[in-house]
Amino acid sequence: MKTIEGWQTKPFGAVIKDIGDGGTPNTNKKEYFGGTIPWVVIQDICKEISSSKTTLTPLGLDSCSAKLWPAGSVILSTGATIGEVGLAKVPVSTKQGIHGIVCSDQLSSSFLYYKLQTLRDFLKANSQGSTIREVRATFLRTIPISFPTALPEQIKIAEILSTVDRAIEQTEALIVKQQRIKTGLMQDLLTRGIDEHGNLRSEQTHEFKDSPLGRIPVEWEVKRLGKLLANINQGWSPDCNSEPASIGEWGVLKTTSVEWQGYFDYENKALPERLKPRSSLEILYGDLLMTRAGPNSRVGVVAYVYHTRDKLMLSDKIYRLIPAENMDGRFLCYALSGFETQKHLSNYKTGMAESQTNISQEIVINLLVVVPNKREQAKIADRLDQMSSFTKRSVETLEKLRSLKTAFMQDLFTGKKRVTALLTDKEKITS
Repeated sequence: MKTIEGWQTKPFGAVIKDIGDGGTPNTNKKEYFGGTIPWVVIQDICKEISSSKTTLTPLGLDSCSAKLWPAGSVILSTGATIGEVGLAKVPVSTKQGIHGIVCSDQLSSSFLYYKLQTLRDFLKANSQGSTIREVRATFLRTIPISFPTALPEQIKIAEILSTVDRAIEQTEALIVKQQRIKTGLMQDLLTRGIDEHGNLRSEQTHEFKDSPLGRIPVEWEVKRLGKLLANINQGWSPDCNSEPASIGEWGVLKTTSVEWQGYFDYENKALPERLKPRSSLEILYGDLLMTRAGPNSRVGVVAYVYHTRDKLMLSDKIYRLIPAENMDGRFLCYALSGFETQKHLSNYKTGMAESQTNISQEIVINLLVVVPNKREQAKIADRLDQMSSFTKRSVETLEKLRSLKTAFMQDLFTGKKRVTALLTDKEKITS
């Protein structure tokens, strides 16, 4: 491997002061728990660890093999979920299967935090054990680590990646906020609608009535889904032995590609299984899709097809719902995705296990749906589409940021791109 100027490679054990596994006190001893010492389990590992769900007393810490790792230690999962990594912002202890690492003066803990992220697959591949796979400290000490000799350069690399991380975290938070707003907006629009002035109705200004789905505007109706459809049909489960592959032609849409209230975009999906064309089941713009079988959480998911950029057929685990002329397919998608409909649907899923649930056509066509006039349906759908487009753009931004981080890590940890030009005069002197 080509040597990078200003970098060196050493065994991991040569650039750390300490490394060790955690431990678990006797859980029957109440006096061991509820103290002030964070006791990190896998769910507690995050970029900056300053607290934990469970805490130990000094007595509990002394009773087991866990030790107190100082602030600044790197915390690495080496057991059940290998490769999760965080930085201790306060002194912490850990459960077994989670190692604490104290860096020597040669290595920045923030640099090591990101470096270990690049080694996750390597650690998993080199884990040992028949029942529970683990990476042992003896092996970790032997791993060669390449790093800049100058600490300021290590720290600058970590700062750059931390800046991208903050952008990722902010975008994730924005998506959660947008989804929460959309959920509330859906509930309002599907129970109150939009009046002639473009405002949400209220019972203070408009007349409402009772219905099987709760209070709704007096102008609305509640109908069985079957009355709102021109047709409902099911996809096809291909027999790959009798249907030779036709590379580059047709694929079968999987249930995992159908997303809630989806902006259905084939270009963002992994290429499906390629098969011989069967055009009668081709997915078209304007189709309304509902998953009918599979894991419980994936049954009853509804999506409206906004784009058709690939040749895809329905699988046998998906229904195609064709709206009647008086129905806006987008509105119907949102209505079927609403809380009341999904709550009702969950009572009728059948199957022997969570992974084998399904819903029959009879159940689907008997679902109750609120029905405004078609003009109001379009207004409601337009408003929810706008909210969906905001979230879609945020998701695209998140994907780009994650790709950017991956590219940065590849370049910065191989020395392909150097950060020396970004160092201040003082940092260059320190280097």
